[in-house]
Amino acid sequence: MATILLFDIDGTLVLTGGAGQRAMARAFEDLFDIADGFRDIPMAGRTDTWILAAAAERHGIAPADLARFRDAYLQHLERELEPPHPRKAIMPGVRALLEALTERDDAYLALLTGNYERAARLKLEHFDLWRYFRCGAFADDAEDRNHLVPKALERVRSRGGPAVDPDDVIVVGDTPHDMACALASGARAIGVATGPFSAQQLQDSGAAVVFHDLSDTEAFLALLDARPDGHRRAES
Repeated sequence: MATILLFDIDGTLVLTGGAGQRAMARAFEDLFDIADGFRDIPMAGRTDTWILAAAAERHGIAPADLARFRDAYLQHLERELEPPHPRKAIMPGVRALLEALTERDDAYLALLTGNYERAARLKLEHFDLWRYFRCGAFADDAEDRNHLVPKALERVRSRGGPAVDPDDVIVVGDTPHDMACALASGARAIGVATGPFSAQQLQDSGAAVVFHDLSDTEAFLALLDARPDGHRRAES
């Protein structure tokens, strides 16, 4: 039986040095003449569509006026990803883990991310990671992250991938919102504490296992052979 692994991007696979936040703010200012339009709006674990809707509501912008935002944001994002930044990197162990997973017949790699699909591609192509993922669910598919697991599984099936039970799906992420979306669909939630939340916070949010990072490839691969048996914690 195959396991479908759904990976978050920001804080889980890579750090972009704040490129996404800067690009969103600059696109918002370009279109609406509002500087720092996303100040105090929580972003970690949220979808781009949720973040944009929250900013629009705060500043009194009609939803109909948001249609041009995504293209403007993507143009800025492409530019913001280019310069070096001290907090721009692939997270520890990620490439080795993805290489190991692609060699297994019982693992199907896909994405579950709050990024727009094109933004996800820009970020992962920048680090040469996009090629590891066959498909995914994105902010284009739903504003509420809790609706993304069914969207991802539907897309996997449409691409000829396996149809599996929820307990054969693993969501890997770095925020409580990642854990919540897994639990909402009956999937296994695996936390990685390389983002803004601690291992304890992720465990308290329902993670079955929490890794400090993804550098212990063998410990992660062992999850594919294990059935869920309650909350436990693995550290690397």
